[in-house]
Amino acid sequence: MERITVTIDDDLLEQFDRFMARRGYDNRSEAVRDILRARLESERLDTHAAPFSVGCLTYVFRHQERELSRRLTRAQHDHHDLVLSTLHVHLDHDNCIEAMILNGETERLRGFADSVTSERGVRHGHLQLVPIDMQVDEHAHGEPATAAAHRHSRPEA
Repeated sequence: MERITVTIDDDLLEQFDRFMARRGYDNRSEAVRDILRARLESERLDTHAAPFSVGCLTYVFRHQERELSRRLTRAQHDHHDLVLSTLHVHLDHDNCIEAMILNGETERLRGFADSVTSERGVRHGHLQLVPIDMQVDEHAHGEPATAAAHRHSRPEA
């Protein structure tokens, strides 16, 4: 691990310390590392340098909207290669929230998220992406040890 020195004006440092306290950081180094990781992830996503991602798509919708529940379910089935899991929660008599865990090509995840959140009756849609290094390996796991090809999705540093 490398040690660096950073000069920060007093006003900015005061804001940073308040940020750390709100977020519960124990030290400035970990806070700086997290901010750097987030900025680098954002840069990779913005410049299309992240071909694969994992993500969470969340949205609120009115379940009584004409055929909306059926359309949302159909979209998930049509993109079963991207959708790993879905959590559905009833907020009240009219509204539900869903959270979908996604994995795949970044641009396909964005396109799928846009198609879901643009459905009539869907509100408050948000896609959070984390760039990953997608690897397909063939090696053994568990007992008995049998080799099989499968994916590993590692978050990028």
